[in-house]
Amino acid sequence: MVRAFVLLALDPPTPLGHASPGHAHLDHASCRLLYARFFGDPPGTPPVPEAPPRHRLRRKEQLLAVGRQVASQCRLLQSSSGRPSALQLPQLPDEPLSLQDAPGGLFQLPPGDPFPERVTVVWLSVSALAFALICDPQENLSLAEITLRRLAPRLLASLRLLGPGADVLLRPDATDNLLDRLLPHGQMLFLNERFLQAMDREMGIKTSR
Repeated sequence: MVRAFVLLALDPPTPLGHASPGHAHLDHASCRLLYARFFGDPPGTPPVPEAPPRHRLRRKEQLLAVGRQVASQCRLLQSSSGRPSALQLPQLPDEPLSLQDAPGGLFQLPPGDPFPERVTVVWLSVSALAFALICDPQENLSLAEITLRRLAPRLLASLRLLGPGADVLLRPDATDNLLDRLLPHGQMLFLNERFLQAMDREMGIKTSR
């Protein structure tokens, strides 16, 4: 089962010379949480109910911790491949992108870092954005990657640029609708192209083929 989905805006890395003393490495993998959705309780959630504000704050902190690790993975992949960081959003939605070669990966988080039990994170990076699924460790990771590569171009169509940089406005209703179709209750589906094309036409989504 997929426990959560997150959409992140990756901030540009801070040069070492501009970092504050004693914090040279803290800003190198920063990110902003644009959208997040939990599917049921995270692994190891205690049965004792928490006060709603405290519960929401704890979940946000958990997802930000995952987001920072995703941002670190993106930076590491960019560095190892020799590709310069390209942290500008594409012109959306008029220029649909093919994400077949978009960089991505997966990693595991041990118990307590930040969830009480072990989880696997599958992520995909597109320009200044990163998409991630937080999954149970026994989940089908190949299907998780396929699901993420199907979600990402359709979610890009739900973004609106606010300026020339990486500021975006998300349409949460469209995002919720997509997740309800492609990840109902956190369950990944084996979907054929005919279903996806019919869904795209129904929702008015234009994606690159």
